[in-house]
Amino acid sequence: RTYSGTETEGQLLNSFVQYFGDSLGRKIKRMPLIEETVLPGDSLLTLPVVIIGNGPSGICLSYLLSGYRPYLSPEAIHPNPILHTKLEEARHLSIVDQDLEYLSEGLEGRSSNPVAVLFDTLLHPDADFGYDYPPVLHWKLEQHNYIPHIVLGKGPPGGAWHSMEGSMLTISFGDWMELPGLSFKEWAASKRRNIKSDRVMPEEIACYYKHYVKVMGLQKNFRDNVYITSVSRLYREKDDEGRSHENEDISTQHLEMEDGQKSLIKRNWEVRGYQRATDGSHVPFCLFAENVALATGTFDSPGRLQVEGEDFPFVLHSMSDFGAAISKGKLRGKADPVLIVGAGLTAADAVLCAYNNNIPVVHVFRRRVTDTSLIFKQLPKKLYPEYHKVYHMMCTQSHTVDSNQHSAYTSFPEHNVLSFKPEMKCVLQSASGLKKILKFSVALVLIGSHPNLFFLKDQGHSIGHHSNQPITCKGNPIEIDPYTYECTKEANLFALGPLVGDNFVRFLKGGALGIARCLAIRQKKKHELIESGDGGGDGVP
Repeated sequence: RTYSGTETEGQLLNSFVQYFGDSLGRKIKRMPLIEETVLPGDSLLTLPVVIIGNGPSGICLSYLLSGYRPYLSPEAIHPNPILHTKLEEARHLSIVDQDLEYLSEGLEGRSSNPVAVLFDTLLHPDADFGYDYPPVLHWKLEQHNYIPHIVLGKGPPGGAWHSMEGSMLTISFGDWMELPGLSFKEWAASKRRNIKSDRVMPEEIACYYKHYVKVMGLQKNFRDNVYITSVSRLYREKDDEGRSHENEDISTQHLEMEDGQKSLIKRNWEVRGYQRATDGSHVPFCLFAENVALATGTFDSPGRLQVEGEDFPFVLHSMSDFGAAISKGKLRGKADPVLIVGAGLTAADAVLCAYNNNIPVVHVFRRRVTDTSLIFKQLPKKLYPEYHKVYHMMCTQSHTVDSNQHSAYTSFPEHNVLSFKPEMKCVLQSASGLKKILKFSVALVLIGSHPNLFFLKDQGHSIGHHSNQPITCKGNPIEIDPYTYECTKEANLFALGPLVGDNFVRFLKGGALGIARCLAIRQKKKHELIESGDGGGDGVP
């Protein structure tokens, strides 16, 4: 497209632009916002980094990009002697400035990403062995290491934690949910919050994350109520004489057609979206970025059975919808049970929620109760008694044992849902092929969730381990360099957290470390080129 109109004038991100104009020593006269077009001569603000998602992944990355640096504490001795020896070799350097591949070599943990395992063992040494050792790191704020960035999120800092069911306990200990530099227990004590156990409610974690952004001075980098609609690559064309002029988002087909005729150089990213104002109106914006970091998590799109009748209004796909139905009294006095589909922890939460509200449950899941991959098999009974209560019912209160399907709970192991009928009936099929029809009051399908990367070209299908398939946390995460977290199939695009297989907050912090080191190295090289007079390029130096 050729830009020919005028820029949008408004309040959106104005303070942010002013901040970067001051901090970067540049006089930004106009906002980096466009409605449809931009005057060709305008100098638009290009940020070094745009982070999409303001959950713990985005927060932790902002913390490191803001100049916070981890060093080995003077008195610290890591329980892993080999790792401790490596750390001692460069004690004067921050971990961000060290060789992460060298440090993580030989370490083992519950993440497939080596830097995630490294950072976790530095923050929670030997946590998987039941030890509660303090971190071996201490943090310093080094202003000269600040890399300008913006974090865009739909809601307040904390992401999906603000929309999780508040009455359930987290799977991980509170300490494992904390972010660098602020102890969760100390924060809870300072707020006089009564934390009765090592596991806490999502509401507590959401409040902690929101407070973390404030106390660490990161607010200036965060913008709430922001919805991304597209992230596309800009290109620069070179003619035969080497002069360059700009084109926007040239498709792959166009690149192939013009191959050999024009030289196209990948330039910056264009990030478009809108911010929802207090009056409900949508204010469009456009930002330009040298690098984009995806930190959106996987809660955007609930998993679906893809069966007939799944779109009926009495078929729900989230705990929040189920909780709302209970609080509004829609299930009070219903003779028919609630149908819950799924064998994960969210489905178990729904079973507990219904059970505690005296609502009968029919629980349907595909696996055998003896399946070793069931999550309940991985949870210690003493720490997770409520989930083992559900698992015990799954095993002992099967439909083959208790023929009365209107009791408090009945399980249907090794069954699939074939369809939902308008008269609020469900057709099930057993592993042997036997079909059953059950009547229910409301159905709740809880079979996981997937990221929604609709704003990327082809919804991001091209950047997974398996090309042309949807991105999923377990089956098809985004393919990244294991030490920089840069997408192997798209330069200057980074991903961390559940998008790369790290579901637990413990491990997503490693992604922030890898990205921060990569960007710090690149920024240093860029500064050196500029100082030598050989560089320049696009964006903010």
